[in-house]
Amino acid sequence: MTKQQTLRRLLAEPETLLVPGCYDCITAHMIRHAGFQAAYLTGSGISLTTLGHPDVNTVSYAELRNVVQNISQAIDLPLIVDIDTGFGGPLNIIRLIRDFENLDVAAVQIEDQVMPKKCGHELGRRIVPADEMGYRIQAIRDTRKAPDGMVIVARTDAITDYGIDEAIRRANAYLDFGADIIFVESPETMEQITRIATEIKGPVLFNNVEGGRSPFLSREQLNMLGIRAAIYPNMLTRIITKSCLDLLGELREHGTTEAMWDRIIPHKDLWPLFHSEDWYKTEQKYR
Repeated sequence: MTKQQTLRRLLAEPETLLVPGCYDCITAHMIRHAGFQAAYLTGSGISLTTLGHPDVNTVSYAELRNVVQNISQAIDLPLIVDIDTGFGGPLNIIRLIRDFENLDVAAVQIEDQVMPKKCGHELGRRIVPADEMGYRIQAIRDTRKAPDGMVIVARTDAITDYGIDEAIRRANAYLDFGADIIFVESPETMEQITRIATEIKGPVLFNNVEGGRSPFLSREQLNMLGIRAAIYPNMLTRIITKSCLDLLGELREHGTTEAMWDRIIPHKDLWPLFHSEDWYKTEQKYR
């Protein structure tokens, strides 16, 4: 079974699929080690770790592809990749999808913002006409190798400036264009979320952002609403950043990290998380 087929099977199960966000091989391995069944490759996490930039659409396609290739080879989990607005026009999207098919990417998420785009929980987002987004979706649909292959996640950022009615209208139009699952970014009330879950005529993905513009939903709420998948894009980014600041502050102030050793994984326990024994056995085989 391909990663694409695995993801489709997971999305068809009755419980909401919980998908943590990763941005490199370490975070991807932690998601696998914790027992999750899929991972989400966050665009903002790549921007922060690759360039040291916030999510302001400065990452190039080549930089994204390099991260995708590394993570795809590191973990055997379906990967949902945030491709922003597609890195250009239809030909750029077609090239990207051909590459990602060869890397066995399970799903791509594309959005209806104007390029350069903004983070979905920031103000000032501008969107393209619905038909232009439709052509982005069609380019993916026509390029993927099989109709039941790569999953197309269509995101709309219409709700903040154009309202819930326009967001739902676009969502249903994107399903007609060929999207497999809909992502309405940053609804701000439970009433809006309920309308999204009930009035969109297809599967829905929800973005759980701690401290973001949307209410944060529990597993029970997600299941009750019938939401197919929930992503947690920057959960690991933020906890790692906070832990680093705490540890560095401890070292700067006290000249030692000893007070935080209970929060640092011992060296002997770190490498086994990355299959060190398999590497050692392979090395011995060829000595």
